[in-house]
Amino acid sequence: MKLTARDANRYFTRPEPDRTSVLIYGVDAMRVAIKRQELIAALIGPSGDDEMRLTRIPAAELRKDPALLGDAIKAQGFFPGPRVAFVEDAADAHTAIIKEALSDWQDGDAQVVITAKQLTTRSSLRKFVEGHKNAYAVGLYDDPPSREDIQNDLNKAGVRDVGRDAMGALEALSRTIDPGDFRQTMEKLALYKRGDDSPVQVEDIEAIAPTSTEAALDDVLNIVAEGRASEVGPIIAKLTSQGVQPVRLCIGATRHFRQLHAVSSAPGGPNDGIGKLRPPVFGPRRDKMLRQAQGWGMRKVEIALTMLTDTDLTLRSTSRAPAMAVMERTLVRLAMLARR
Repeated sequence: MKLTARDANRYFTRPEPDRTSVLIYGVDAMRVAIKRQELIAALIGPSGDDEMRLTRIPAAELRKDPALLGDAIKAQGFFPGPRVAFVEDAADAHTAIIKEALSDWQDGDAQVVITAKQLTTRSSLRKFVEGHKNAYAVGLYDDPPSREDIQNDLNKAGVRDVGRDAMGALEALSRTIDPGDFRQTMEKLALYKRGDDSPVQVEDIEAIAPTSTEAALDDVLNIVAEGRASEVGPIIAKLTSQGVQPVRLCIGATRHFRQLHAVSSAPGGPNDGIGKLRPPVFGPRRDKMLRQAQGWGMRKVEIALTMLTDTDLTLRSTSRAPAMAVMERTLVRLAMLARR
């Protein structure tokens, strides 16, 4: 059975102990890991791992020894309580093994928690779990967190009284940093407000908000795609001071222009292509990407991808040229190409 995002969030905090299995998949490994940790903690409690009621099975090991999962499901430990068999980084190659192990599942057996990377609708693993009468499949995408998600994070951190403007600031912050950093920010907020019973204000959020490298990366990619060549140098200097490596910047730029290519080359046009991106994009980021795809067009995006591929090869070669200077030159050339 497939769970919606809202139902999944509720299930992660209050799981059903008699479910056979839960599959959590998504392109963002951090999001998947956070939800998996939340679910397992809710199933076996804070002492479950220490009491050996959690069995971890890397998917690579499962292929070598298919009996590992079946044994973990049936095994009985020294401590009473619910048990979990956790299969990490599964893929379609493991579907038959998982299916066989779950075929003999009975009440009282360990609940199987499976994580995977992004799975398409054609995935055999996803189809199996979605079609199972007593299992759930949950897909996690790069959707902006809902107010309910943020409120759950605040509750876990022990932060109760948040003003309206402060909540708006948290919603904006959650869209610019990754889920792991956002959860840590909630914990920092709880420490910052310890002993202070006044409502959380915007100033409190600003005091503990992290400097986001990912946000800076997005900024430079938007600057390049929008043809603002004069702004490339200063933001490259900022990224360099934050320790961002040229190869990482190249990978991010290539990913961004591949998305632009998918949008600009869609048979139904950019408006059709933007809706087919997976993971989907929302809000202001969606509008920016649509404008960029319309401005660049498929041909120029293909030229940009060729330039980035050549730059990537140079960065990974034995060339003695300063790596960040090579990357900066490419970004400036791309920004100038955008204005043609």
